[in-house]
Amino acid sequence: MQLKDKVAVIYGAGGAIGGATARAFAQEGARVFLAGRTLAKLEDVARDIAAAGGMVDVAQLDALDQQAVEKHADSVAAQAGRIDIALNAVGIFHVQGTPFAGLSLEDFSFPINAYTRTNFITARAAARHMALQGSGVILTLSTPGSRMTGTGYLGYGVTCAAIEWFSRLLAAELAGNGIRVICLRPHAIPEASAQGSHARDVFGLNAKNLGMTVDEWLAAGAAGTMTHHLATLAQVAGTAVFMASDQAGAMTGTVVNLTSGAVVD
Repeated sequence: MQLKDKVAVIYGAGGAIGGATARAFAQEGARVFLAGRTLAKLEDVARDIAAAGGMVDVAQLDALDQQAVEKHADSVAAQAGRIDIALNAVGIFHVQGTPFAGLSLEDFSFPINAYTRTNFITARAAARHMALQGSGVILTLSTPGSRMTGTGYLGYGVTCAAIEWFSRLLAAELAGNGIRVICLRPHAIPEASAQGSHARDVFGLNAKNLGMTVDEWLAAGAAGTMTHHLATLAQVAGTAVFMASDQAGAMTGTVVNLTSGAVVD
């Protein structure tokens, strides 16, 4: 098992990527602490993990609330003795599909402020405990919007670029404490549309802007990759497992490109 005896906190664990990664972490031997706003979704993930024999705890939590996140991290460390892995897979609904001429300042700035805020808060809460033990891995999420041009996603494109640079700079800040920081950059994931309302709503906005259905938009996205298919949840979760494991111990301050060649680094 790649994560045997590791302690992992997954913020946004009720979402498609968060839930898939939590299940994969548990399958690889980690004790997982699920955190998110919607208790019913967290409990669904927890039931799957428990049924497979995994160790799981659930907490309803707003990952934009600094005090609540820090209190939760303290509780995890008190229960489990440490925090080895922290993944921020929080999804926040935001406006996409509106060209610059019609985009309000509020709609432009909202995803930038919200996503950078939650990543800062969760990373800081986890890093305080990781620094004490001299080891740990912080995982963030981005999208190819950080590198692609187009119309209708100005705010979120800037957001993803900010998350990637936040991850690189944070890696430099925390390297002396033995903490690695890795950003995962998947493209749109078809399964996420079926499993999570946040992804479905965002995909729907993008598709509508182009006069397409969600399925047509996803098919066009796949056609724009080198491999002509988009990553699956299992592939993203499996990559997260490897990046969080000791086998990836030489990797930090980097963005893992899971776009199937839609963008090239």
